[in-house]
Formats: sequence, C-alpha cells, structure tokens
Amino acid sequence: LENLDSLLLNVRHQQALLKKQLVDAELDLDKARQASELHTSSVVQQAESFTRKQADIDRKILIITRSETSDDAVRQFDASMSKLRRLDVAKGYVELLAEVDKLSSEARRNFKTSPQAALQPYVRLQSLATAVKAAQPAAEGAAPHLVDYVEKSATVLWKQMKDAFGGELEETLVRMKWPGKDVSIAGYLEQEWRGGVEKLLDLQEPELRSRENQETGYSRDEEPLVLLPLEVMVKPLELRFRYHFDGDRPTNRADKPEYFLSHIIGLLNTYNEFFSLYLQPILSKHFKGSDLALNPIYIDSTSALITSLLPMVRQKVFTLLPQIASQPQLLSHFLHELISFDTSLRDDWVYDGGCGVDGWRGVAWEVLVKKDWFGRWLQVEQDFALSRYQNIIDTKDSGELDYDSVEPGNTKPTKAAIRVNDLLETITDRYRPLSSFSQKLRFLINIQITIFDKFHDRLQSSLEAYLTMTSSIARTMQGVSKEDQANLQGVAGLERLCRVYGSAEYLEKKMRDWSDDVFFLELWEELQDRARRNASKNLAGPMSIEDVAERTSSHVGSEGDSGALFDETAGAYKRLRVRSEGIIQDLLVYNMRESLRPYGRINPWSSLSSDNSNPSLLAITAELDAPLQQLTSYLSFLSSVLAAAPLRRIARQLSLSMQTHFWDYVLMRNTFSASGSTQLSRDLAAIWGVFDMYTGEGQGEMGMRKLREGLGLLNLPMRTNDDSTEGDLGLWEVERRVFESNESAREVLQELGLEVISESEARHVLERRVELGS
Repeated sequence: LENLDSLLLNVRHQQALLKKQLVDAELDLDKARQASELHTSSVVQQAESFTRKQADIDRKILIITRSETSDDAVRQFDASMSKLRRLDVAKGYVELLAEVDKLSSEARRNFKTSPQAALQPYVRLQSLATAVKAAQPAAEGAAPHLVDYVEKSATVLWKQMKDAFGGELEETLVRMKWPGKDVSIAGYLEQEWRGGVEKLLDLQEPELRSRENQETGYSRDEEPLVLLPLEVMVKPLELRFRYHFDGDRPTNRADKPEYFLSHIIGLLNTYNEFFSLYLQPILSKHFKGSDLALNPIYIDSTSALITSLLPMVRQKVFTLLPQIASQPQLLSHFLHELISFDTSLRDDWVYDGGCGVDGWRGVAWEVLVKKDWFGRWLQVEQDFALSRYQNIIDTKDSGELDYDSVEPGNTKPTKAAIRVNDLLETITDRYRPLSSFSQKLRFLINIQITIFDKFHDRLQSSLEAYLTMTSSIARTMQGVSKEDQANLQGVAGLERLCRVYGSAEYLEKKMRDWSDDVFFLELWEELQDRARRNASKNLAGPMSIEDVAERTSSHVGSEGDSGALFDETAGAYKRLRVRSEGIIQDLLVYNMRESLRPYGRINPWSSLSSDNSNPSLLAITAELDAPLQQLTSYLSFLSSVLAAAPLRRIARQLSLSMQTHFWDYVLMRNTFSASGSTQLSRDLAAIWGVFDMYTGEGQGEMGMRKLREGLGLLNLPMRTNDDSTEGDLGLWEVERRVFESNESAREVLQELGLEVISESEARHVLERRVELGS
C-alpha cells in the first residue's frame, strides 16, 4: 500500500507516452499516403505524355518515310541513319586521304628547296601512318586499304626524300674524295657534309623512335637499323668489298674466310678515327635528351659504323655457307673464324648491337640458330674431335709415360693423357665464345665428356686386361708364358699400372681445375639456375635435367652450393685412380712376400756368434740380397713416376706388409742370440735405408714402428742389476718388469720409449731371446 501511489504514477506516465507515439504514427501514415498519391499521379502523367510523344513520333515517321505502318517506318529510318553513318565515315576517309595527299605534295614541293620545311609534313604523315595502323585492332581491321595507302604514301615519300638527301650527301662525299686516303673535310665541305648528315638523321628519326617504342621492346633477333648517313658513306666501302670478295679475285677464297673478316676489321681501324672526330659530335647533339641517346648503335659513332658494315658481312656469310656445307674442314674453319670475328667486335670494339646488358649475339649466332646450322657444325666438330682422339690413341708412343711435360715431383701421365687434355682444351677454346648456353652445354656433353668417357673406358679396359692376364685362371686357360708373367709381375707390370694411375690422376686434376675456371663456373651457375626454374623442360637440345645430371653432376637442380660440371666424370677417374693404386700396392706386397720367402726359411739366429756388436759393420744376410734389389728397383721406378704423396702411401702399405711378414715369419718363429738379433737389425736397417732413399729420411722405420720397437727389445744388452745405470735398462731388468704385471710392463715400455708394441707382444718378443727362453 505504501508503494501504490508510485506505481499508479508510473502507469499514467507510460500511458501518456503510448498515446503520443500513436499520434505520431497516425501523422506519418497520412504523410505517406499523400506522397504515394502524388507519385502515382506523376507516373500516370508521365505515361500519358510518353504515349502522346510516341504517337507523334510514329506520325512523323509515317509522314517522312511515307509508310503505312510504324514498323516499316522504323526499318526505313534505321536504314537512312546507317547510310548517314557510312557517309560520315567516308567523309572522314576522304578528309584523311586529302590530308595525306596534301602532306605528300607539300613535302615533295619543299624537300629540294627547303629540307627542313619538307621534314615537318613528312613527320606528320609518318605519325598518321603509325596512328592509323595502331587503331586497326580496335576497329577490328575495318580499313585495311586505307592503312595500306597511308603506309605506302609515307614509304614512297620517305624513299624519295632519302634518295634526294642521300644523293646530295654523295655529291659532297665525292668532293671530299671519300673514302680515299687524302679525304678533305675542311671549310665549306664540312658544313655541307654536316648538313647532309643532319637531314638524313632528321628523316630517319621517326623510324628510330618507332623501333625503340615498340611495346615488346627491341628484340635481339632483329637486325639493328643502320643510320642513313652511315648507309650512304659505306656504299663505296661496300663496292670495294664486293670487288675483292665477290668476284674471281685471289682474295675471294672459300678456304680463307679470315680474308674478308679481317678486311672488315681493317675498315674499322682505318675509318673509326674519322667518324669519332667528325660524326660523334653530330650524333651526340642530335640525340641528346631523347631515349635514343641510351642506345649505343645510335649515339656512338664506332657502334654505328660497325652496324653499317655488318650487312655486307651477313650477305657474304650467307652466300658462302652453301658452298662449304659439304666440306667439314672448311665449315669448321669458317665458323671458328666467324666466332673469333664476333668476339673481336664484342671485346675489342665493345659492340653490343643495341642489346644492352644482354649483349650482342653475333653473326655466328644468326648462322647457328636463325639459319639452323648448329646441328651440322656440332656433328662436324664431334667427328673431328673423335678422329683426332683416335689418332692420339693409335700413335705408337701414346702409352709411354711422359717425363718431360709435367713439373718434377709430379705424377707422370702417359703421352696419350697429355694429348687428350690438349685436344679437350682446344675444343673448349672453340666453343668458349658462343653466346648460347644450350650450345655450350651440348659441346661440353657431346664432345668433351664423351672423349673423357672414351679414354676412361680405355684405361679401365687396360686395367681389367692386366688383372685378367695376372690371374691364375687366365694363366692356365690362355697359356701366359713365364716371360710374359715375369714382365707383368716385375717393373714392366708396375709401369703398366702406373700408366693407368698417372693418366687417371692427371685428367682428374685437370677436371678439378676446369671446374674452378671462370668459364665453367659461369656455365655451372647458369645450368643450376635453369634447372631450378624449369624442372620439367629440356636443358640442352633433347636432353632433360636427368640426362644432363647423369653426364655432369648429380647436384644439378639441387638447392645447395655444392657440385661442379665434371663431378661425375672426375669421380669416375678418381675411382679408377684409387683402384689402380690399390692394385699397385697388391702387386708390390705379393712380389715382396714371394721374394722374402727364402729369407723366412733360414734359421741361423740362435747359433750366430760374433765379436762385433755394431750392426752397421755386419754383412747383410745373403738371402736378403734379392729382395733388397727388387725393393730398390720398385721404389726407384715409383719415385721417378709418382709424386711424393702417392709414393709414400704405397710405400707405407708395402712397409706395413713387410713388417707383418718379418714379425710373423722371422721374429715370432725363431729364437735369437745377441748376435742373431744384431744381424736381424742389420738386415732390417738395409731395408729401411732403401725406403729412406726414395721416400724420405726416417720413412722406413716410420712404416715399421712395431717391428723397430720389437727389435729394440730383442737387442737389449745383458746387464746385471749392478751393471745397470739410471735410464739404461738391461735385458734381465726389462724381462722381470714386463712379466711382473701389465702395469709394470706399461711403465717399463714407456721408459724405453716404446709406444706401439703392446704388453703381450713385448712378452712374446722377449721370449724369442735364447737367454730368456732357456
């Protein structure tokens, strides 16, 4: 009850709000109804007005067209409008044709009396021709005859003006005595010549701009435009060129393409100074501030001169090619000279053909790619290279070791390996200047790597033949004589193996060096880039990425930085080198073991007695003479044909094998008196001396450290405890401590400076002394 008043007050307030909202809604409804009625009335009025206008139009059309129905009237009216539009287009065509004729007439009327006045209507006419041609695609080719007429008019006018201006310049050149040695350009002649050059440049400028402003840009496949003044000035030079190289003159020889190519270089050397002195300022002034100034073939007088001389080169080249197509030697020589010519223009004359950073591809590229002569040339070069390779192999002295062609101290390869390398370097020089990546890669794979593979197969076959003839089965089945067997096992057999080893090592090193050459590094980088970008496309002719990787490197297309062009081939040669080195080691080990057998059968060691305790004064055991002579002959030969590193590797393996033989068949099978151990030390010292003589001081003992330490134990003097001094242990003291325990044995061995021999081996050695064994 206390809140009843407040509740009633709230209810009354809400009721008042609802009444106000109801009034507002009724007002909005009235306004909406009024607006709807007004809109409906307006629409009805507009419809009635449209109907009246439509009826009026129909009536007027019927009157104009004299038709009975409105549909017929509309069709006739549309036909009239179509005729009107065609009439308007025809009027535009007529006006354009009139302007074209007016411009042509104005230019023809003025180009003799006022060249500058004639150039203005020509430029306007050229602009019209360009604009009409550009508008054709949008008009769906609606006016081809008009475009053709305007272009022909511009072309005819251009030719007339070119002939007129060119004729004036030619007259000036005659008075200048161009291109004679006493050419004169002083005074008024210079003004005439300069005026003639500038008129031709003005005439050609629209064409030059059109070429530069192509949407696709300048194509490297297009021949660059020759500046008109240069075209005129080169005419007498072209006549001289044809006189020498198109007729029956002695200089026109198919086997001497260098004659006409060197003639072009001679023209550059002769006239470049004139053009640099007089033409360069004109070009710089004329093209200054325009986009054409960025193109060297327009702004640089030397490049412009080269561009003007190249057409006569192309004409001669394409005329000569069919004449030598069936003569491989002439074709090869011709393309080699042409590539050298292109290289000279690029490097010596800095000519880029207007291609900027992409560089000028050269006339040789036009022959090989545009005219599709590369396949024929590659086959010729491949046949020549394989023929030369076969001649190298067939030479009688090809298998001989070459002692003179490498530095002293290096492994000696065969003469065939050196000649094959020279052949491959010559091939590299032939295709190094090529601008096409695909062509360079095909040369590399089809010729160089193919020859590498052939020579590898030959070395591999030689090694397999040696193993076959030295096997016991081959000796039985093939009836190898004792003399042949002796040759295969002796120094002659060693030389045969060293031929394989030396050749494999030499060519492997050459391939590693080539992989670091800038040319092959750039080729490898481009190969990797193309392989990564075009994983599904061929890289060189029909060769896919997998084919190229199989012949070059398994890293082709990988993301890492490892790999080189000759990985696969160099790896094959490395495996052959390692294998042949192992066979050399096996041969030496086998022969020395067989030679040492008689020495291992003698047993005078315990019964020998001598008053001389100095081993160097003793005579060598007679049974060791033959092994020493054999070892000396082997190491003497190897030291003359192998470098220090492989010689020491082989000697180390041989010394380890001989150590095992002496340890097992001499030291561990016999007992030794003091004199016997001294005699054994003398014999081994002789062997170590042979090793030291050919492999370096201390190498003999270094290779037989275990045996040397065993001899040290075996030769310990017999002293009593009273005779022993500090640091000078005797046999009895050492024997006691060695057999006492392992820890004691290690301590005494350390005191003696013995590091290789173990405790058990030391006990076995000490047991070999007669004094201790009893």
